[in-house]
Amino acid sequence: MTEFEKQYCWDRRGSGCAKWDGMEMSFREKDLIALWVADMDYRCPDSVQEAMGKMVAMNTYGYTFPKPSYYKSFIDWEEKRHGLQVQQSWIRYTPGVVVGIYRFIGALTQPGDGVIILSPCYYPFMDAVADTGRKLVCSMLKKDEKGYYTPDYADFEAKIVANNVHAFVLCSPHNPVGRIWKKEELAELLRICEKHGVYVIADEIHHDLELTEKHTPTLSAYPCEKFTVMLTAASKTFNLAGLSHSMAIVPDPEIRKQYDRFTKPFTGFNANMTGFVAIEAAYTGGEAWLDGCLETLRLNAKYVEETLPKALPKAVVSPLEGTYLQWVDLSAYLTPDDLRDVVLHKCRLAVDWGSQFFPTATRSQGDLTAYLEGRKDAHIRLNLATAETNVKLAVERLIEALQ
Repeated sequence: MTEFEKQYCWDRRGSGCAKWDGMEMSFREKDLIALWVADMDYRCPDSVQEAMGKMVAMNTYGYTFPKPSYYKSFIDWEEKRHGLQVQQSWIRYTPGVVVGIYRFIGALTQPGDGVIILSPCYYPFMDAVADTGRKLVCSMLKKDEKGYYTPDYADFEAKIVANNVHAFVLCSPHNPVGRIWKKEELAELLRICEKHGVYVIADEIHHDLELTEKHTPTLSAYPCEKFTVMLTAASKTFNLAGLSHSMAIVPDPEIRKQYDRFTKPFTGFNANMTGFVAIEAAYTGGEAWLDGCLETLRLNAKYVEETLPKALPKAVVSPLEGTYLQWVDLSAYLTPDDLRDVVLHKCRLAVDWGSQFFPTATRSQGDLTAYLEGRKDAHIRLNLATAETNVKLAVERLIEALQ
């Protein structure tokens, strides 16, 4: 156990926590180890608590606008941690990254247009495409025997041409497969998008969670400012998701105009003041906290990546380069039909099922290959941002059930 875990890990049960208290509603079971919802079992940085305490002491919650120091905290953070230079005029508020994806799909494309993703992928991406009346197009990632995923550029470009694709929703780092895309991988995807006039909506919410590789911001990988927007937040980095506060980074003035015009009827300026306070405090005072958190996550990931395949040689644990979400292939031991019964009922684990990250019949709109991949999938996604004891007990239970 790290010093970080000793100081910040806590039992969230009974707090209204979706991850722990929402298990019975979602899984219809009690007393599971919660390894599903993507937030942390760690208290936020002390700087956040101090800043929020000062805000509460004022006991005034009127209309609020972001101070210059709020913008500066984020701009300085991006330049220091990622070498990305952001201008304040580029920043737009959105209640969450997923909300931002919905909004940019609406602002930049028309009903019936194709929107492409790399599959398997975080399932709200697919919902955003289907719910807005666009055509979901999936380019399947290539996977080697070690569970390492790479883009299929030929398939990606062919799908764009064949499906009237106007936007690409990119996940970087990639959820669920744990990849931090190399600069050259991003550059090739962006080159193809530029060639075919495809907007890029880049979800980089996990970009601070660098475990084994260095993240390259999409905006730094290729001259793509004219057709790319970046969505990010402090929520995954500092466990602030409940404050519903994210940012869109939009370098191109024409895209900003389209976005502002599209969102004007239902947006206004509606950011919550707590978000301004907490995010500024996290970016200005949370760096040491994050470094301790990353050390803890690396140790949890190392334990899973070393222990599970040693006991279960045919289990494929994808290398976790970024995020805290471990992608594990159990298809050598379990069929998709058996997966839920063994993992949930025998191992007593609440996880995200691999099939969630592929299109369903309602989402696929004819993308049969991706849909069929999901039907035969036997992956699980494990959230490692929890106590070391939870990680070890989960691995022990999987080994006992599958050996």
